[in-house]
Amino acid sequence: MKLSAEIAGQKLAIEIKRDGDRVFANVDSRKYELEISEPGPNVYLLKQEGRIYEAWVEPPVTPAEPFQARIGDRDFEVLIIDPKRLRSAGVDQEHGDGLAEIKTAMPGKVVRIIVEAGAEVKKGDGIIVVEAMKMQNEMRSPKDGSVKEIRVAEGSTVNAGEILVVIE
Repeated sequence: MKLSAEIAGQKLAIEIKRDGDRVFANVDSRKYELEISEPGPNVYLLKQEGRIYEAWVEPPVTPAEPFQARIGDRDFEVLIIDPKRLRSAGVDQEHGDGLAEIKTAMPGKVVRIIVEAGAEVKKGDGIIVVEAMKMQNEMRSPKDGSVKEIRVAEGSTVNAGEILVVIE
């Protein structure tokens, strides 16, 4: 998966590949081979060459906002830009009064559905949790509204770009 990231005004090209328990990352010209585990929500252990780094990551409310991250005692704001998402972005990215579709960015498994169809939600409320690459990601509402449709069930496998929940 190819991404771009912006940290403290610096833009980085990132490529991530997974092979079993190993994750291979190429950040600009630097290469990393890591083992990643998630001992708790939003907490990750990164193992590299006998060293273990603890990372805390708070996902953004919308894809246009940065992740909040802490590794050791250093805090970061990381804006992730998925070129695939940019190609498909259009007027519907500003939801306004229209429908908002919550989609997966990568293949995974639905771990938990937090809301029910018909529920009223506020922008930023947790909607659904999807596990991908052994990391659980809580997907949040991009707008105030009501849950019009839930298209998946807990335990189901989902593909990248699949619509999970529709909010109106």
